[in-house]
Amino acid sequence: MKRILPLLMTLFCLQCYSQDGPMVTAGNPIFPGYYADPEGIVFGKTYWVYPTYSAPYSKQVFFDAFSSPDLVHWTKHEHILDTVNVKWAKRAVWAPSIIEKNGKYFMFFGANDIQNDTEYGGIGIAVADSPDGPFIDYLGKPLIDKFHNGAQPIDQFIYKDGNQYYLIYGGWQHCNIVRLKSDFTGFLPFDDGTIFKEITPEKYVEGPFMFKRNGKYYFMWSEGGWTGPDYSVAYAIADSPFGPFKRVGKILEQNAAIATGAGHHSVIKHPKKDEYYIVYHRRPLGETDRNARVVCIEKLEFDASGLIKPVIITNEGVKANPIK
Repeated sequence: MKRILPLLMTLFCLQCYSQDGPMVTAGNPIFPGYYADPEGIVFGKTYWVYPTYSAPYSKQVFFDAFSSPDLVHWTKHEHILDTVNVKWAKRAVWAPSIIEKNGKYFMFFGANDIQNDTEYGGIGIAVADSPDGPFIDYLGKPLIDKFHNGAQPIDQFIYKDGNQYYLIYGGWQHCNIVRLKSDFTGFLPFDDGTIFKEITPEKYVEGPFMFKRNGKYYFMWSEGGWTGPDYSVAYAIADSPFGPFKRVGKILEQNAAIATGAGHHSVIKHPKKDEYYIVYHRRPLGETDRNARVVCIEKLEFDASGLIKPVIITNEGVKANPIK
């Protein structure tokens, strides 16, 4: 790691700048360092990316964030959340998902990598007054600390549809959706009385994400093993956030000439245009350490019928697109 990080930083600087000033693209990775599971979002006129710090589980005890006015120039915000401020979270702090509500920023995260219902951990919430933190524990305990419908309580995604907030989550090849109370302290039952509704599509493994376009719900997830060459992203389309979700196919996977292990993504929409970006992690060529993951970005495009076009992973990344 000590050997590769300086190289990544050098490459990052060369991609961002030339002798004549800023270049058109940031290049991939979009910022230096080992990070994974990125969630991208827009607050105001600023793009944000919230990733997992990619390291051995015992060292995953904080989150950094990155902000940009244009998708090309990124600023690092260090330790926006630390487990010092979340007493129940001890290790394996993963996959932050964030949303703004009434001037507060709520970050949902997984911690401790629990393997059964007797271990303590799961999905928690932290809150801050600013998107760059500092975030502190919101509940003083996990929001979800048990396995429901076989889903490990990890890889949480907070999603707003109309006035209702949902949490979509799950590892171990199972995915649940729950309705959140307005204050995020618990759940509202569905019409049939259930709390945890399973929406697992074919080949789902982990890393759920959802967005709505032209009245349709696009549900995306990661397939394969996160340490292997089969790690990839697939999707389905439905008329409801509850599905049913019939798998359409893969849209993101590795290219052995560019990078390996491409997966666990999110999607950023430009707030004023019908333009989308996919933010994901991948493993640089020559790296075999499972934690040697970096964050990259590409354009996400659709065909005339609304299907997602396969994403071509690149070293160049995307052009600047400021929010005016």
